[in-house]
Amino acid sequence: MTDSATMRKDILTARNQLSTSEITTNSLVILQSILNLEQIKQSNSFFVYVSFRSEVETFTLIQALLKMSKTVCVPITRVQEKRLDAIRITDPDADLEPGYCAIPEPKETLCNTQQMQPSEIDVIFLPGSVFDERGGRFGYGGGYYDRFLSANPKAIRIGLAFDMQIVPKAPLQSHDEILDMVITEKRIIEGVR
Repeated sequence: MTDSATMRKDILTARNQLSTSEITTNSLVILQSILNLEQIKQSNSFFVYVSFRSEVETFTLIQALLKMSKTVCVPITRVQEKRLDAIRITDPDADLEPGYCAIPEPKETLCNTQQMQPSEIDVIFLPGSVFDERGGRFGYGGGYYDRFLSANPKAIRIGLAFDMQIVPKAPLQSHDEILDMVITEKRIIEGVR
């Protein structure tokens, strides 16, 4: 069995070779699946990662949730503390600026007034490098999202991935969190947690 570092590297290399139009097209299919979910319609507050490079694109998801009058917060990375803070935004174009690793993050002025506690969040959307058919997830190695999830065990956890990021069974560690579902452009995988 491939070790997790090799698996992560191979899948990210493949994902980085997707064309912009493939990423856009597949992300829109994933968005449609998300918006059709009953859990989404019934939930009020969402934590959505801000997509970067070849990740499933989330700007349209953020806009769609805001149009539905949902509360949307996005992560800001606190590198020193090795954690993510959830910051509420209302206008992605005005509220975000390049932050950690040049990933769009909320402006520091918002962080002072718009921080939400993990326990206030109903649904968490996560990026990742590798997902499996049990709802397992590998992030990018920093453990930021695993720590965020463990602070809010009640939230619905949804991984967004392209189908080529799915493996039958990833070699998860005890700290790797299992998700409630993983949504790709081809299927919705129900997690077993």
